[in-house]
Amino acid sequence: MSQRSQLQAAGDRAITVPDRPTPPHGVTGARAAWLVAGVLLVALNLRPAIVAVSPLLDTIRATTGLSGTAAGLLTTLPVACFGLFAPFAPKLARKVGMEAGLAGVLVLLLAGVLVRLADSAVALFAGTFLIGVAIAVGNVLLPGLIKRDFPHRGGPMTGLYSMALFAGAALAAGGTVPLGHATGLGWRATLALWAVLVGVGVLAWLPQLAGGRATRPSAASAAAAAHPVRGLWREALAWQVALFMGLQSLNYYTATAWLPAVFGAHGMSDGQAGWMLSFSSLLGIAGALFGPVLAGRIRRQGMVAVCAGVLCAAGIGGMAVAPVGGAYLWMVLLGLGQGLAISLSLAYLVLRAPDARHAAQLSSMAQCVGYLLAAVGPLVLGALHDATHDWTVALVVLGALLVPQTVVGVLAGRRRHVGRHDPGAG
Repeated sequence: MSQRSQLQAAGDRAITVPDRPTPPHGVTGARAAWLVAGVLLVALNLRPAIVAVSPLLDTIRATTGLSGTAAGLLTTLPVACFGLFAPFAPKLARKVGMEAGLAGVLVLLLAGVLVRLADSAVALFAGTFLIGVAIAVGNVLLPGLIKRDFPHRGGPMTGLYSMALFAGAALAAGGTVPLGHATGLGWRATLALWAVLVGVGVLAWLPQLAGGRATRPSAASAAAAAHPVRGLWREALAWQVALFMGLQSLNYYTATAWLPAVFGAHGMSDGQAGWMLSFSSLLGIAGALFGPVLAGRIRRQGMVAVCAGVLCAAGIGGMAVAPVGGAYLWMVLLGLGQGLAISLSLAYLVLRAPDARHAAQLSSMAQCVGYLLAAVGPLVLGALHDATHDWTVALVVLGALLVPQTVVGVLAGRRRHVGRHDPGAG
């Protein structure tokens, strides 16, 4: 066998960090059960630290004197970090391993949550920055780990992963204000309470570090590093996956940042507005659970993107016309649509990749492009509101962006794999 063939064979078996060989059928038995629990608890922690800010945003502005622009930056900063730091995640994982990398994610996330306890606007933004960096790495590593350890159960595992993301968001959106009222704590300490959940995640992930996986790169890892994935940035399919990731993320994070403010402008209390956001996230769990399963079983996966776009459009349209009168209906439609879209975008990272090595690189590219695009959303919607002193125009623009989202979602749904320009893809 030639040297190139040997590198190619090793690279195709390799993942971002193949610390210990994984059987072709993936992990099984007790190890699989512990891994599933660990993945779900890591995923559960990837949203509360940023979503918890939205229900408290008016209180934060009142006590710190932040301007509308600064408040918009506070909600946008983590999303921008998702895009800026996603490309570094595969390199980090090649050095320390996926398991150690995800442990580092949780530790950095815990640090960011606790830094925000300091009575300073600088600490607030610094902690938010650390949170954004941690989640950026976790966002990239988890799909690659799923592709590696659950190669024939990618759809159901992605569904569970997506469900955990929405569950974490729902807990933070609906629980932050009641937690603050119940404990009598200020908003800083209330935000810091989510460190408890991160601590549980750290404990749940420890068995993955103690499972005998070496931190030193293996021979397959060295071969993969010598022959990295190339050419994704020149592939239309990779761009379609990335743009779908970006547009659905723009919709989700913009709605998460400003929906409580929309409800508040029409007379809802902070607690009620936070509950509506939480209710939407609870419905998103259903969409997130079934989206990847459907995508893995039907031939025309783009139809899931169409369903997601229609549901979101109906929810946003209703918010523009009668935000309070039909609030529950609009949140049902929006939650289901966002759940389908988010889980489908994550499923595409697995389904459009021929192996775990490509899944990690596609995840890195899609989240770099996607989240940088998504970071613009809250700022633009806030600027439109400031210019018009009304939420209607902003919601119409948000709804209009569902058209290109649906188009690229349909294109990304074709049964193809990335890697045609990669010499190591075969």
